Amino acid sequence: MKCIWEHNGNDTLLYSEDCIGAYTRGESLEVAMGKMQAEILAYTLWRNQSFSQDEKIEIIQEKRSDLQIADADSDIIFESEKLPISKDEYDELKSLVLKSAKDFYDLFQSVPDKEKSCNPPRKTFYGDVPRTAYEMYEHTKNVNSYYFGEIGIDIDNDGTILECREKGFEYLEQTKGYLDNAVVEGSYGETWSLRKMMRRFLWHDRIHAKAMYKMAVKTFGPETIDNPFKFNI
Repeated sequence: MKCIWEHNGNDTLLYSEDCIGAYTRGESLEVAMGKMQAEILAYTLWRNQSFSQDEKIEIIQEKRSDLQIADADSDIIFESEKLPISKDEYDELKSLVLKSAKDFYDLFQSVPDKEKSCNPPRKTFYGDVPRTAYEMYEHTKNVNSYYFGEIGIDIDNDGTILECREKGFEYLEQTKGYLDNAVVEGSYGETWSLRKMMRRFLWHDRIHAKAMYKMAVKTFGPETIDNPFKFNI
């Protein structure tokens, strides 16, 4: 199981190389590694794939960061995200990114009261942590213009999370040479590529889908909440 390790001191984000978007967090590498098997199991169930419990973790890339890793702040680009992308691989990743948006929307729609939450207020590097299903949904949807903008696609956040993401890909595909997977410098000196953008969508969706599912189950009970991402929380 090939993984990429981004960390600030001991605080760790551990990403799967092969299960694009799968990740764990922990106060140490050992803690994050201990969570990875369960994360990959949920991820493969979500994708209707098989899962091998015998795989050992191999760290293939490491980045020391000054960012707030404990709050999932990240700016890493995988070495594999600098490589060219074929049309078939692009279509597969695009389909997965759109599936993630649809499943996120379905999870959101299943929450009975989208303005109610048992979570206490908490602040992070980007401000107040979203507490309600509505706040989590709006936050997740509204990275659309930011992520597409980092690779030069001017798009808005209008519509549902699925609609605005579909529109972003439509605009992208009208851009000459988009499959070249150009590596570019975006905001704040961060390096981006088309591959990275798609991984970031999947990763960011999972962060807030986990948070929404956990909050909603605690607030309303598991029997009322859809679990399209197959989380075992």
